[in-house]
Order: sequence, then C-alpha cells, then structure tokens
Amino acid sequence: MDCANLPRVMISMARTRSLQEVLNAIVEGIGECKNVALARIWLVQPGDICETCRFRQDCQDRARCLHLVASAGNPVNEGDNCSGLEGEFRRFPIGNRKIGHVGATGSPLLVRDVQEDRQWFVYPKWAKKERIQTFAAQPLVYHDEILGVLGIFDRTELSAWDFDWMRMVADHAAVSIANARAFEEIADLKSHLEEENDYLRNEVCEVLGSTSIVGTSLGLTKVLEQIQLVAATDATVLIHGESGTGKELVARDIHEHSARRDRGMIKVNCGAVPENLFESEFFGHVKGAFTGALKDKPGRFELADGGTLFLDEVGEIPLSMQAKLLRVLQEQEMERVGDSRSRKVDVRIIAATNRNLAQEVEAGRFREDLYYRLSVFPIELPPLRERCEDIEPLAQHFVNLISRRMHREPGRMTRQSMRQLKDHDWPGNVRELQNVIERAVILSRGGVLRFDLPTEGRPESVPEQTREAAATILTSGEFRRLERSNIIAALKASDGKISGPNGAAEILEMKPTTLASRIKALGI
Repeated sequence: MDCANLPRVMISMARTRSLQEVLNAIVEGIGECKNVALARIWLVQPGDICETCRFRQDCQDRARCLHLVASAGNPVNEGDNCSGLEGEFRRFPIGNRKIGHVGATGSPLLVRDVQEDRQWFVYPKWAKKERIQTFAAQPLVYHDEILGVLGIFDRTELSAWDFDWMRMVADHAAVSIANARAFEEIADLKSHLEEENDYLRNEVCEVLGSTSIVGTSLGLTKVLEQIQLVAATDATVLIHGESGTGKELVARDIHEHSARRDRGMIKVNCGAVPENLFESEFFGHVKGAFTGALKDKPGRFELADGGTLFLDEVGEIPLSMQAKLLRVLQEQEMERVGDSRSRKVDVRIIAATNRNLAQEVEAGRFREDLYYRLSVFPIELPPLRERCEDIEPLAQHFVNLISRRMHREPGRMTRQSMRQLKDHDWPGNVRELQNVIERAVILSRGGVLRFDLPTEGRPESVPEQTREAAATILTSGEFRRLERSNIIAALKASDGKISGPNGAAEILEMKPTTLASRIKALGI
C-alpha cells in the first residue's frame, strides 16, 4: 500500500465533526493510495434487514451486525461503482466471514495471497478480475469497545510496515468516529432543549401567567386537598370534569407542587392529534422514518423526561395506540418511529378527560388495563353550576386579570350583574365565565360591566309585578304606576342613592339625569 498522503488523511478526519464526513474522509483518502483497489468501513449497529440479509442463516444473534457505511476505491473498469453501500455485503453478522471475524474478536487480519487462501472470499473471480493480491482488516477500537472494521483490498503484497500504518490509521479513525458521534449527540441534545424551551414559552403565554385556583366552595376545597396529597408523589393522576372546569389548571398545580417542578410540564391534546401521527407525536421519529421526516425529532415523552406529561382528553386516544402507551407507562421505555434503539424515560403522567372512562371500558372503546393504570389517583372537578359561591371571586379575578392584560382600569360589577352571573347555568363552566368577562371588559371601557348572556339556562329573577304586567296590556296610568313602583324598589335597594356605584341609576341601567327627571315627573 504505497501511500504518502496517509498523514494528511488522519489530519483531515480529526478536523471533521460529521460522522458521515469522517467515514468518507477515511475511505476516500485510503482509496487515493496507489494499488488500493477498494477501502471499506463497517460499523456495529442494530440488525435491520435480517429477512433479506445474505447471511441470515448463519447469524446467531440478529440484534446487532456490521453495517457497510463507507466505500471508495480504484476499480480496473472505470465504469464500476466503488462507493455504493448496497449489495450482498452491506451487512455481516458479527463472527461471520472475514469482516465478522475481525468485528467479533478485535484481532487484525492479513491475507497476503488471496488467490491461495480461498476460505475468506465468496467471489474469487472478482478478486482475480481486480488483480487483488492482499486483503487486510483492522478493528476500529475505542476505549476497549469495537466500533467496527476497516477493510482494504490491495493489488500488491502489503509489508509489515504497511500493516502497522494501517493500524495507526484505524486507531485515529476510531477516535474520530467516537468524537463525531459525541458531537452529533450534543447537537441532538441541544435541539431537544431548544424545542422544549420553545414549547414551554408558548405554554406560559397561553396560560396568561396565571396558575392560581380561585374559589372557596366545599367541592373546590376537596380538590385542593387532593392536590396537596398527591403532588409530592409520582403517582399517575386522572382528572375528570366537564369541559371548561379547569382540568389543565389542576394538572399544573400538581406539577408546580411536585419534586419535578424544575422540569417542564409538557401538554398534548389527544383529541387534536391525527390518528396516523399519534406514534410520532408521542414517541418521536428518526430522519427518513416516513415521508416528510426530514430530521430526527423527539416526541412528547422525551421532551417530558424528568418532568410531567399532561395527556389532555385522554379518552380520545385510539385503541390501536393505547397498547403502546400502556407499555411505555409500565416499562418507562420507548422507541422513536423508525428506530430500533430503546430509550429510557422518567415521566410522571397526569391525564384528563370529560368522558366517563369506566363506561368507555364497558363499551370496548378504552382498554381496561390502561384505565386502571391511569386512574391510580382520580380527581373529580365539580362543574361551576354546583359551586355558585365561587362565581363572584372568579369573576373578580378574571376582571382584574383581563384588565391588567389589556392595560385598562378594571370595570365595576353591580349587584344586579352579579345576580345575573349567579343565575346563569354555565354549561361552558369556568372557560365560559372567563369569555363572558373578557367580552364585558372590552365593551365597558373601564365603566360598569354589562354581561351578554344567553337566555337559556336558569330563568332570571323577575319581580312578580313585572311578570303580571307582561301577561297583560297596560294602560298609560297602569304603566306609570308600575314604573313608579320599580323606581321606588331601586331606591330602596340603593338606600336612596341615585348615582355612583350601586346607585339606583346603575341598578336600573339608566343615566342618573334621566332617573332624576323621572323621579320628579312621577312625584316620588
């Protein structure tokens, strides 16, 4: 192997950080050497083509094998391709044939006359056509670990000096390969952290900077006690409640009071993930796993490693995915789509649903074993209509929060408007209340808050005389008497106060000057 540029090759591979560029630099540099017909590198990787592998019958352990990852040379026929990575010898079982023997033992191999020693060659005609005289293979060893094999087919007889040079090149190659892998792992971890930080920043914006649970009702007090009890543990929590009751807020409170609070709480809305993307969304994928997979991407389980994964609307997970989710929950181990390497994850699961999962199990739409795995510690959130005493503090909380966000003075709520809020059924629960308050803040411009509520739900409290009047047509005199009684009732409710907060004008929703003129006209 007459090659004066081997020192340059070793310097080149040491300066390269990309694994594939390192591998190409090695074989292409050696391929430029005079009399080298072919230089190839095989690396130890998981078995992946066992059904089509030429040597599958001779492979005892199909978990790992030697993968052809780089090839270059100088064929006799210039039209032949020496850089291809396909063909019958793209995989070698560890211990099988000459490459597998070196990969298994870590011992170098030198065949000085391949025409005489036929036991190592499958196609002696190829060796004869390319005028191959010597075959040499050196293990790529780093910290006592065999990474792969470097093989050279030469048209001359290699000397002991050549073989020593090849050993030196193999040692430098092993270090460069290990370094390139380390750099790629660091880049992957950096990308992981950047994605996690972006995700968490978006989540903080969505929560409006508020994680407080507001209310003093018995139902909510029980929930807060349950949060205190379970937060310090790693138990799986299942939060059940109607849509809009604040299930995510409870999940965040559990996370913030747990030992995992320094790591993120990653949320996935199971109802918003297309069925064909569930596995990729949960477990991630490797580059080329499917059309559109242009780079490796971690899944939500990896992003939540060391923290909490919040599975919102967990009842929406399709049956085909539930078994895989159960396996990860039980073993804390997963594989990315298209990858055979298992990854350990340490994740605390908090799930939420507005469905009755017990009924879903009976109907065959949800796995019973997954249901019991998720409901280790169930929390039931009462709807807003069952805790009316929380409406007033919640409404004031939202007024202050939304006004601060909009850079406005908080609007004022009258006793009549608060009664209006309490009389409503709130089918959308706390979320609906927040939306109603936000709309009122926008329209109020810092004045009295007026709520636009649908007529469905509980009937509003209407004075008896008003209901009677609505049933009949009133004369002008009757209408004046009714108006007079109504204004007197408002004045009594406001302790004689006409204008200002909680005054009669505010209760009647009319201007103070208009009310004053009506009082004078009606002789009150």
